[in-house]
Amino acid sequence: MEDYLRCVASVDDSVGEVVDWLHERGDFDDTLLMYASDQGFFLGDHGWFDKRFMYEESLRMPLVMSYPRAIAAGQTHEGIVTNVDFAQSILAFAGVAPHERMQGRSFAGDIAAAHPGSAPSAGMYYRYWENDDHNHKAPAHCGYRDARYKLIFFYNDGLGLPGTSGAQYPTDWELYDLKSDPTEVRNVYNDPAYLEIRERLKVDLWRAQAAVGDAPHPLQPVPDGI
Repeated sequence: MEDYLRCVASVDDSVGEVVDWLHERGDFDDTLLMYASDQGFFLGDHGWFDKRFMYEESLRMPLVMSYPRAIAAGQTHEGIVTNVDFAQSILAFAGVAPHERMQGRSFAGDIAAAHPGSAPSAGMYYRYWENDDHNHKAPAHCGYRDARYKLIFFYNDGLGLPGTSGAQYPTDWELYDLKSDPTEVRNVYNDPAYLEIRERLKVDLWRAQAAVGDAPHPLQPVPDGI
């Protein structure tokens, strides 16, 4: 953990040097700065170190933005944004139309009214496919998260893809209410009080998979409403 935090600290130092350089050139106000990462990291959370699981510590990514000429300071964006949205948002700020095959959406309009954007996302799709690989041992899973709930399907099957171990394990489901259980320690998938929410999220998961051309696992049941 000390080595990891040393690395992060050095990145922070380097970002500071870039910001200082932009100020010296007089270009800071006209520069879009985005400070982010690929995924969050477990630093002992849930007893793990590394990432790859769909739990909040890993699913949530830091994103700090600065563009004084266009983005008002002090904002906190509460909507759902994924790293697939970054490219379209950068193009929107630059006044460049995205390619028709690009996935994601521009969130430029969410934080800067003068720039184009698209409708906010109701939720997000996640998939980790490298089942039980030799380096990480993380099970393959997919899921859907909206503003309050998260449904995860551990299909635990590498599907013969390169990088997987070839092992298969029984499937499992998890459902979390992020309002009442923000640390995700109570799986309510089998709680009758969440039955309606669970089935709705299964439909949302299928539709999110279809939207990106991803095929559900053969053991992922087709929910009512599809």
